[in-house]
Amino acid sequence: MFYFLSKIAWLVIQPAGLLVLCFAAILLASFFNSRKLLRLLAFLGLVFVLGAAQTNIGRLMLQPLENRFARPSEVPPPDRIAGIIVLGGGFDGYVTQRRGGFELGESGDRFVETLRLARALPEVPVVISGGEASLIRMTEGDASIAVRFFTEFGIEENRLILENRSLNTHENAALTKAVIADLPEGDWLLVTSAFHMPRSVGAFREQGIGVIPWPADYRTSGTDGFAIGRDDPMEAMSETSLAMREWIGLAVYAATGRIESVFPG
Repeated sequence: MFYFLSKIAWLVIQPAGLLVLCFAAILLASFFNSRKLLRLLAFLGLVFVLGAAQTNIGRLMLQPLENRFARPSEVPPPDRIAGIIVLGGGFDGYVTQRRGGFELGESGDRFVETLRLARALPEVPVVISGGEASLIRMTEGDASIAVRFFTEFGIEENRLILENRSLNTHENAALTKAVIADLPEGDWLLVTSAFHMPRSVGAFREQGIGVIPWPADYRTSGTDGFAIGRDDPMEAMSETSLAMREWIGLAVYAATGRIESVFPG
C-alpha cells in the first residue's frame, strides 16, 4: 500500500504535476473572473518554470545528497567484505523486454561500477536487489536483466544472488536482509546512485545490515554554485524533479521510521 500511495502522490507533487495543477487552478479562477488570483497563479507558475528550467537549482539540491558519502579511493581487501549489493534502477526494462539484451538506463552506471567491483573482488557474492516497480506498464525487472549483463562480461552466475520482489528502497533493504541471512557476516559494499545513497544507507542500517557506501552515477560536479541559463531546459527540469523526489523521500522515510534521521550520515 505504501508503494502505491507514494507513486500516486508523486504524480501530483512532482514539477510536471504541480504545473498541471497550476494551469487547472488558472482555468478554474477564470470562470470566477478572479483577476487577482489569475495574476498570482500565472506569476507563481512562471517563477516555477523559469527557476526549474533556466537555473541549476536542481543540481544544487542534488549536490549535498551526492556529497554525503564519498566513494572510497581503493577497493577494500576481500577479507573485509561480505559481498556487493547493487540496487536496481539501472536498466530500461521496457525496451529490454521487447528488444532483448540489456539496455542501460539513466542510472546504468550503478551496474557498470558493480561489474568493476565484481571483477576486482572475484570471490565475493553479488546481490542484485530490485523487482518490477513500474506502476503503469509491465516491464522486466532489473534483477533478471542483471543476470544476463553480468554473465555476458564474465561474472559466474553462481556468484549472483537475486532479490527480485522489492519495489522501493525500504523493501530493497528488508528483502535483501532475508536473502543474505545465511551468508557469512561482514560489511557489504552498497552500490547505488550517489543522490540516492543517503536514503539507501539509512534504510540498510535500519535493517541491521553493515554497509560501506560505494556511490556511482553522479549528476553534479560536487562544487557547483548557483547559475542562471541552461542549454537544455528539459534536463534542468528533470534534475529538479529528481532532487525533489529524493528529498521528499528522505522526509517521508524519516517520518515513518524507515530511516533513523532525515539525512543519514
